[in-house]
Amino acid sequence: MKFSKATNYALHTMLMLFTDSQAKPVRVQQLAESQAVSPTYLSKILTKLVKAGMIESISGANGGYRLSSKKDDITFLDIIHAIEGTASLFECDFVHGDECSIQAIMKEAEEKMHSYLKKMKLADLAQQHMKV
Repeated sequence: MKFSKATNYALHTMLMLFTDSQAKPVRVQQLAESQAVSPTYLSKILTKLVKAGMIESISGANGGYRLSSKKDDITFLDIIHAIEGTASLFECDFVHGDECSIQAIMKEAEEKMHSYLKKMKLADLAQQHMKV
């Protein structure tokens, strides 16, 4: 199983915004340079995070991005869903009737992964990161 590079950049960007969480917004150029990614590409990712309500976009000369007020509740799963969507990772393409035993196993595995990622809060990782 593999998540897209966009999810990788989104997770790292969110962690950066959390650990640098000052009242001052962080410019997309600064976020992009820290990850060696195109500012244009990162802007598309940031737009998805804004739409999901996890970050805010501030316009103007001193503008940029900062975490929303609900920052302490943001989970890894929230970020992944904002970028990847909520579709299942595995869909059986064969017609077996209502229940495919392979689909059932894959669905259970995905539910366990979702449960784990839903428990993992960005705030907890940021606290560990700041202690180091």
